[in-house]
Amino acid sequence: MTIDPAALEAREPIVSRQTVTKRDVMLYALGVGADELAFVYEENLQMLPSMATTLAYPGFVWKDFDLGADWKKVLHGETSIEIHRPLPVEGELIGETKFGPFFDKGADKGTVAYQTREIRDADGNLLVTVRNGSFLRGDGGQGGSSEPQPRPRPLPDRPADEVITMTTAANQALIYRLSGDYNPLHIDPEVAKAGGFDRPILHGLATFGVVGRAVLGTLCDNQSLRLRRLDARFASPVYPGETIRTEIWRESSGVASYCASVVERDLVVLNNGYVEYA
Repeated sequence: MTIDPAALEAREPIVSRQTVTKRDVMLYALGVGADELAFVYEENLQMLPSMATTLAYPGFVWKDFDLGADWKKVLHGETSIEIHRPLPVEGELIGETKFGPFFDKGADKGTVAYQTREIRDADGNLLVTVRNGSFLRGDGGQGGSSEPQPRPRPLPDRPADEVITMTTAANQALIYRLSGDYNPLHIDPEVAKAGGFDRPILHGLATFGVVGRAVLGTLCDNQSLRLRRLDARFASPVYPGETIRTEIWRESSGVASYCASVVERDLVVLNNGYVEYA
């Protein structure tokens, strides 16, 4: 069994619902290492913008919805969040996930598949759009768009304007997984070894959240309302306890680029980052 790109693009959206509480917001913040009161104290609480990736989450769709993919060979390639309205710290949320486009690399190379999740409040107001790109390594040669895959956004060819380092905790993945991603790769040493890692790795979206904190603090003075968009491509995993260095380039009014690397291994982990902010 394998994917049918045309059928997936024609599929009705996957609808997912969530009741968000202040506790959820604070737990997510702790899961990405935040300790600022604005994100972990119920008085005047703000939601970290990167938490949008977890809202009205439909689950690991390639496994949970029998879409035909070889889910054990799926890698998360990129993520984008575009915020349209303030994210509430309490309330009912509804997500609708659609598939496409698909970019077939060939029978022995796999397919790049995109999914878009629009998240609305109970009144139908569009709050945020989350776009994810996945690399289906076991599902090439099945057809897809004839258009070229979108090119990654290039980084400026000059030294970064800002450099921020943040150390992750040894138990970071244990906390982050409580926000909904229970993939055993991030907690079970035997599963991690089977996946080619010598120990459990940090969730990619947890790394995205840590780097998002660096971007938010540097460009938006930790005011969540000011962040409008945050994109990144995933390059390599982070091990809990490692230090993440985020480099930021201010490009024009309200636009910046960034990348992030692990200090201990001098290895890029998030690349081609893009930010829009007020």
